Amino acid sequence: MSTDDKRETILDESNKNSFDVNEIRNLFPILDLHVHDKPLVYLDSAATTQKPFSVIRALERYYEQLNSNVHRAIYTLGEEATAAFEETREKVRQFINAEKTSEIIYVKGTTDGVNLVASTFGESVVNSGDNVIITQMEHHSNMVPWQMLCKRKNAEIKYIPVDEKGDLVLDGLEDMINERTRMLSLVHVSNTLGTINPIKKIIEIAHSRGVPVMIDAAQSVPHLKIDVVDLDCDFLTFSGHKVYGPTGIGILYGKEKFLEMMPPYQFGGEMIIEVKFSGPKFNELPYKFEAGTPNIADAVAFKPAIELVEQIGYKNIADHENSLLSFATEMMEGIDGIRIIGNSDNKAAVMSFVIEGAHPYDMGTLLDQMGIAVRTGFHCTQPLLEEVYGLPGTVRASFGIYNTIDEVNYLIDCVKRARNMLV
Repeated sequence: MSTDDKRETILDESNKNSFDVNEIRNLFPILDLHVHDKPLVYLDSAATTQKPFSVIRALERYYEQLNSNVHRAIYTLGEEATAAFEETREKVRQFINAEKTSEIIYVKGTTDGVNLVASTFGESVVNSGDNVIITQMEHHSNMVPWQMLCKRKNAEIKYIPVDEKGDLVLDGLEDMINERTRMLSLVHVSNTLGTINPIKKIIEIAHSRGVPVMIDAAQSVPHLKIDVVDLDCDFLTFSGHKVYGPTGIGILYGKEKFLEMMPPYQFGGEMIIEVKFSGPKFNELPYKFEAGTPNIADAVAFKPAIELVEQIGYKNIADHENSLLSFATEMMEGIDGIRIIGNSDNKAAVMSFVIEGAHPYDMGTLLDQMGIAVRTGFHCTQPLLEEVYGLPGTVRASFGIYNTIDEVNYLIDCVKRARNMLV
């Protein structure tokens, strides 16, 4: 077995209950890189996670051994490609505990999933004088589609407020929901604050008033076990690239009763059963929403990413990432002039901060020179940071399964050095 073959092996099955971060790091080839002659310290997993050998090799194998279009071919390659494509769909169904594979729609990512629901379900149910509820902490991808829908429909958009700690203020939610509320859409885990929202409670409140709920799970799926049946959400969407999988592939889950009533999002091949000059007859679920040649290779390569997360286990992931976050927070709070943005008691592995007298971009540039990759700016939550917190952006360090305490120590040391240069 070659070195690369060994590194593609996911984990030692005999050691399932332990968490060896060095063993996990060995599965990710990019972590061997140096940046500006410094070992790469990658702290931007909230933007995109790095990819293990198993995902990279799955992409290579698809193009080397399976490359064919799916569903319509009767030859061997086509049948094998279709089988691999649908195996991932079934893996996703199990992963989030959906009842049926027909409720699992392939999309490009979370943004595409939200736009699909807003443009079909939202377009069908929202009318003049109605309202849609979201939160002040939404990513632009779960804000702008609903803003534009409400603008087109002459409807109102309402925002659940965020307090100074970064928690949603839910005291007024029941009063906010009224007989004209048609949808509530919210993020599970904030990509900027790290806040884990009590979505099950919120769903229960909304459902008690007959309002369907959509969940943006882009930031929660990498860190938390999702069970759509237990949550009872009506829609849920997430991106493969946030869960150690490829870019360009994502999932939209929807309850069958809603997906059935929704019109197609796009038109073309696969989403039709037949076409006559008089018009088309649309395909059954899930294919009604998968027009054209899908992103087959990345869908196939998403399966080993899910398998990696499953083999590590969410308890191990949470324990490891929480220890990183707790240590990083404690150390960062000891630096003069540092302010952490987002101090909820219930957080995922995201730490946003600002330094008095220093612009986030300048801090990010200096950290990059030291080999550290962090995100700077609004993080696609401009209304939250600008209008709620009055900030021009933050520096955001976000952790994944491959990060270490040594990397956190190095981050703290480099932040101190950069602060001394800037202030």
